[in-house]
Amino acid sequence: MASVSRFLQPRTPAAPQRPRLDLSGPVLKQALEGLIAGTDSQGGIEYWTDALKLKSRMFEQALGQGHPGDLPADTFKGLCAFMASVRRRVGRYLEQPDYDHLVEAVVGLLEDRRDTASTDARMAAFCSRFPNDSKHRWVRDLAAEILHGVDPERYPLMTRWIWDRKANTGVIREIWFGEEVDNQTIDVPDGYETCLVLREELSQYLTDNGVFRDVIWYVDLLCAKIYADYIAAQGGVYLRADFSAPDDPMQYTRRLLGLDGVKPGSGRTRLKALDGEAFVMETAEFATAEADQSVLPGDESGPEQSRKKNAHS
Repeated sequence: MASVSRFLQPRTPAAPQRPRLDLSGPVLKQALEGLIAGTDSQGGIEYWTDALKLKSRMFEQALGQGHPGDLPADTFKGLCAFMASVRRRVGRYLEQPDYDHLVEAVVGLLEDRRDTASTDARMAAFCSRFPNDSKHRWVRDLAAEILHGVDPERYPLMTRWIWDRKANTGVIREIWFGEEVDNQTIDVPDGYETCLVLREELSQYLTDNGVFRDVIWYVDLLCAKIYADYIAAQGGVYLRADFSAPDDPMQYTRRLLGLDGVKPGSGRTRLKALDGEAFVMETAEFATAEADQSVLPGDESGPEQSRKKNAHS
């Protein structure tokens, strides 16, 4: 009877198999060295991690404190300025009645946000509220930026440039181990678990190379530098209309992370309304950003540039 009862016991469901990522150590080494070298002349890497922390703090203050359904339109516009792929296409949703529709989608996305098991379902539901066409691919990036910005410890960066399975492009492809990666279709999902595994593996790599603090922000910077190198190799085709100053080794990294969103000293942003006018930030978030110049690393507000201005004043 004991053997029979053993078969009658309810079985605990097996945990789903986690994605396996075969990453290239030499490519990671080259990207990390390039990141350190590129940031050294622009305030240092801590200056950049501080900028990412400030950006996240702005998202958390706007969406994590209080109900996201009460989000003022101007506050959301300020956040859009720090999302490169979103700000170029979100225009119509910044006006009524489409803005209310967008806010409803944000409320659903952040509902039960402590439950990471529902991440992919909530992101899919968010995207389903918008047309499923090429003009709305930015919607997935918006969902990813919101989750990562509001709760960066719980949610890794999950934008399309991290990994887009359908397009077979992103950071994962650039650091995939193999000789024929360019001709290979990488069969790895582009959901939450994959991005989490990627962050875990990159975190371990960084720790093995002496990084012990602000690791999640180092991971974001490393990912952006990896994909930025790909963009540079392609001659700046990706988001080409937005890029300038090709002699800046960190321009693409800055753009991917949205750290170029506000023109220093003016509050003018790269976000444009339907009439083509640039949105000007006049919120408390911008006042905080101005007080902490790390919001725009490498731009005219950086510490090196500030010292040069003072020396010539």
